Amino acid sequence: MDRTDIVHHIESEVAAAGGEIVSFLRDIVRIPSHDSQIGQVGERIAAAMRSLDFDEVRFDDMGNILGRVGSGPTIVLFDSHIDTVGIGDASQWQWDPLEGKVENGVLFARGAGDEKQSTPPMIHAMAILKRLGLLDGLTLYYFGNMEEWCDGIACHALVEHEGIKPDFVVIGEPTKMGIYRGHRGRVEVAATFPGRSSHAAMPHLGDNPLYRAARFLEAMESMDSNFAEDPFLGKGTVAATDLTVDTPSLNAVPDQAQVYIDRRVTVGETAETVLNQLRDLPEGDRAEIAIPVWDEPSYTGFVFPVDKVFPAWSLDESHPLVEAGKKAFRTVYGSEARVGKWNFSTNGIYWAGKAEIPSIGFAAGDEVHAHTTIDQVPLDDVVESAKFYAVLPLALIGKI
Repeated sequence: MDRTDIVHHIESEVAAAGGEIVSFLRDIVRIPSHDSQIGQVGERIAAAMRSLDFDEVRFDDMGNILGRVGSGPTIVLFDSHIDTVGIGDASQWQWDPLEGKVENGVLFARGAGDEKQSTPPMIHAMAILKRLGLLDGLTLYYFGNMEEWCDGIACHALVEHEGIKPDFVVIGEPTKMGIYRGHRGRVEVAATFPGRSSHAAMPHLGDNPLYRAARFLEAMESMDSNFAEDPFLGKGTVAATDLTVDTPSLNAVPDQAQVYIDRRVTVGETAETVLNQLRDLPEGDRAEIAIPVWDEPSYTGFVFPVDKVFPAWSLDESHPLVEAGKKAFRTVYGSEARVGKWNFSTNGIYWAGKAEIPSIGFAAGDEVHAHTTIDQVPLDDVVESAKFYAVLPLALIGKI
């Protein structure tokens, strides 16, 4: 087939699969998958891949779901996290958040936009390429993973534990059908201030760590004026997100206070940069300032300890993957792609930030609706995104 025939056949196949793509999405948003409990939704996705004649379908040790078609030398992985945040206060929703509703062509449901929406079109795009015999030179993976609990940990384990390392990654977080090529990262930090407890009626006998924490926090509020700035990603930020104390009672001076810090970082800012800046604040030299380790077991019991360091990353706009994305977009949509970045963090912190694997994002939906009671996605865009997912690998190896 020549280029025109290939594109025509892909477009016809996507049109024929549109109803199934939408039904598939409705099915998986109905399955609860918060707190990284993705086993049940993973089984539904596995059944879909088997019905579409994938070459390999399996769960990895962590409990993420994998599907593969093709066995060529160029490996492209489609990343879609299939866990969600929780429902929260159900009274704040105007509809059943799992059943969802469709209004004016938009699906409203928990996980509709963040990010179960990318799974059905990714899987159908892979199946279409197999049916059309277009996989020569390609190995394509779908990776349905848990991300909300700790960005990048599932990818990290896939590469380091499972031994699967793609050449290119497409991240299915919402991009409003644009091509995204980076985002800021973050470093999580715990600053622990020791003290000495005493009765609150005799505070002079104790050593109150809350006062040191207060001076530290006041200085931290304005420290971002000295942060580095990247022309594409912008500046980092800092926010105190929690304050806890160890105290024998509410009538006692605490013997410890801990401040939890979310430090968003731009390109060039490292974990050591962050720690040194915090240690230089007033009272910082009297605190233990350290990066926590995530070592919670997954729902399968698998443990993969990682420091809570999530690097910033950006791919140059002239990179072959970005260029292939722009070519794929022009080919299927007849216009130029909008190239941008996310405001929030994705699995790109591992793929591109740690493993240095070229990565881009493309998907339906808008990140502003993530984690809200109006989580949503336009269904036409969900179906349309399958065309991009099918054409991009062909553009990468020069078939389009």
